[in-house]
Amino acid sequence: MNEVKWFRVIYLIVWPFFNLFHPCRPIGRENIPEGGAVVCGNHTHASDPFFIVFAFRREHPLAIMAKAELLRVLVIGPLLRLIGVFGVDRGRSDVGAIKHALRCLKEGRKLLLFPEGTRVKEGAEVEAKTGAAMLALRAGVPIVPVWIPQRRNWFRRTDVVIGEPFLPQTAGRRPTAEDYERVTDELMARIDALKERWQHGQAG
Repeated sequence: MNEVKWFRVIYLIVWPFFNLFHPCRPIGRENIPEGGAVVCGNHTHASDPFFIVFAFRREHPLAIMAKAELLRVLVIGPLLRLIGVFGVDRGRSDVGAIKHALRCLKEGRKLLLFPEGTRVKEGAEVEAKTGAAMLALRAGVPIVPVWIPQRRNWFRRTDVVIGEPFLPQTAGRRPTAEDYERVTDELMARIDALKERWQHGQAG
């Protein structure tokens, strides 16, 4: 059984329990594109990947890039690998992780990663990494911004806002470091815009 099939099996097992304690309401599912895409969200809680996975639902299985340390944990690590989670060594250029991510995208799969690289509470400032931009530009796939509110209550619905995908462009034939920075800035601006749109809707 391949990763996608295992993903869908584990999804059916985990979803009822997660949905009982933290029901999720996806907003903007019509924005999910067909084929490969880099899915990027803000990251304030360890549960963020669950919210995004369940917002995208079984028909859009996600490959997930996570810190390598997580996959070294007994029992949890092998289970995560089984469903398509793969590790990246932070703080250095992990060529193997990059190649695996590009392969997933070129196979038409969606890749979930968090540009900030770590959990960041609202109001704190951490410079976003350019990995998402680099992967999208190299694979020629769109980026899908996602925003999840930091505050979540047990047994209460949490919205997951899925924004419109955008296809990053380069000025020249090959992307440069400046292109990666520019696309990353646009991505983070789009995630912030989703937050503002959601807050406006709550106040309206």
